[in-house]
Amino acid sequence: MRYVNGLNKQTIGFIGTGVMGKSMATNLQKAGYPLHIYTRTKEKATDLINDGAIWMPTVAELAKASTIIITMVGYPEDVEEVYFGETGILENAKPESIVIDMTTSKPALAQSIFTKAQNNAIHALDAPVSGGDIGAKNGTLAIMVGGEEKAFQALLPIFQIMGENIIYQGPAGAGQHTKLCNQITIASNMIGVCEAIVYAKKAGLDPSRVLESITTGAAGSWSLANLGPRMIQENYAPGFYVKHFIKDMRIALESAKEMGLATPGLLLSLELYQQLAETGEGDSGTQALIKFFEA
Repeated sequence: MRYVNGLNKQTIGFIGTGVMGKSMATNLQKAGYPLHIYTRTKEKATDLINDGAIWMPTVAELAKASTIIITMVGYPEDVEEVYFGETGILENAKPESIVIDMTTSKPALAQSIFTKAQNNAIHALDAPVSGGDIGAKNGTLAIMVGGEEKAFQALLPIFQIMGENIIYQGPAGAGQHTKLCNQITIASNMIGVCEAIVYAKKAGLDPSRVLESITTGAAGSWSLANLGPRMIQENYAPGFYVKHFIKDMRIALESAKEMGLATPGLLLSLELYQQLAETGEGDSGTQALIKFFEA
């Protein structure tokens, strides 16, 4: 296996410029990487294009013009659409290219991409992230990587532009399994964060002062420190969409069942978020769950 030397001279193709993808692509652009962009709605990439990124009209054209291809799309079906078929990445990327799916998706799908890529002399990594819009903007994401370790080492300089806690987890699918562990942890924690803030209000306390006390103790978590204040401010703008969290939890629940594992905390959180989405909050940030408890 060989890799083209001089990563800083290679062109990166980036597919998916949503809440997190846009900031991740921006950081790569600021680091000096030539950037090709594909998104279904060109207007979503306007800022990147104005800063020098080249918008490609199709996935196939982007794949042909790039050496490293990063995807950050919404759902497993979106991943399948951009990777497979005659117009997909794997049929159009150059041999020895490296493809990196950073979408939270199914471990089995990551393994399928890896196998197909290998058959086409392409190197594939699954590298989902955690850290929300804040981590994406600041380049401090946690990045969990599965696939070939040599490919991981080759791409490490690029991962270091987008994140800080970057860990190779194992073969194809290992990155996705790790991200599901992350989402399972967050699922139950979000319920606790909501209940704690509502409890503080009911007790006549200033919830912001309560957070000052409890975020640095044993109850501390990223969700408590970063989403708790948004709940108090009634700021429900999406750092991570409710609808995407529901998708992640469903994948995690499906994977857990396949392994014969009971996850009651995950199941409860999924049920609450599904009820929240049914009230029209699917495009809100995950912190909107507090509305369920304040109703």
